[in-house]
Amino acid sequence: MAIRIDGKVISAQVLDGVASDAAAFLDSYGIKPGLAVVLVGEDPASQVYVRNKIARATESGLNSIEHRLPMDTTQDTLNQLVADLNADPAVHGILVQLPLPAHLDEEQIIAAISPEKDVDGFHPVNVGALSVGKESLVPCTPQGCMIMLEQVLGDLSGKHAVVVGRSNIVGKPMAALLLQANCSVTIVHSRTPNPQALAQQGDILVAAVGRPEMIGADWIKPGATVIDVGINVIERVGPSGGTQRKLVGDVDYAAVEPVAYAITPVPGGVGPMTIACLMKNTLVAARRLQQMSGV
Repeated sequence: MAIRIDGKVISAQVLDGVASDAAAFLDSYGIKPGLAVVLVGEDPASQVYVRNKIARATESGLNSIEHRLPMDTTQDTLNQLVADLNADPAVHGILVQLPLPAHLDEEQIIAAISPEKDVDGFHPVNVGALSVGKESLVPCTPQGCMIMLEQVLGDLSGKHAVVVGRSNIVGKPMAALLLQANCSVTIVHSRTPNPQALAQQGDILVAAVGRPEMIGADWIKPGATVIDVGINVIERVGPSGGTQRKLVGDVDYAAVEPVAYAITPVPGGVGPMTIACLMKNTLVAARRLQQMSGV
């Protein structure tokens, strides 16, 4: 059976490191690294994500600053808040929780955040820097995936990695990071002819398509390491006959586990790593901003 890559354990290690470094930052500069989280509206899933991020920030010794805005917040109001946070020296990281209500322009808001405070790693400046291998703030989910892969496999050089999905949030930055680690990278997407045949060639397979349990054992090269980024809610008939809701990934875990060398579960795999890397990015941003200020 495959090694189970436990995101809760690995993320706790990352957060321990953040807490230690945050304490050292406080000793050096007299302030805590500051993370501002902005939530617009009352989307239930977003509220849970924000609550978890605030909790992890506090536990890690960061100064968490929460801004909750009503659903009918205007673009100008949100733009002004981001501008104020950009100018605030106590704020080192800014995260605007997505998705935003439909009347707000997400691309405009992402571009309005200072690249130096863009702890999500979504700003075009950071995206461009990552694509050419320059220093940048790296998107949290792909960064978490890389930490897991390197902990399980060590040096990734020379391995063939297959990324299933080409989103700007996961697929594309994941491919860029794997290239930086000297992997040969194939991206499989909805227009790829016979994607299963390509996936079978991967020593590493990263699934990020948002389709529940799409990837079965017949997609996996025996002995491959499988990272499942997908988070999907499905309904199934329970033992008593009633309908039950279940959280599953893009990979059919039960089918793939006997074939793979190592695999992440859902839940408890990539999810905790994403939040841990958000805290890590906040600390990285704080250090760089302090160095830029010459303090």
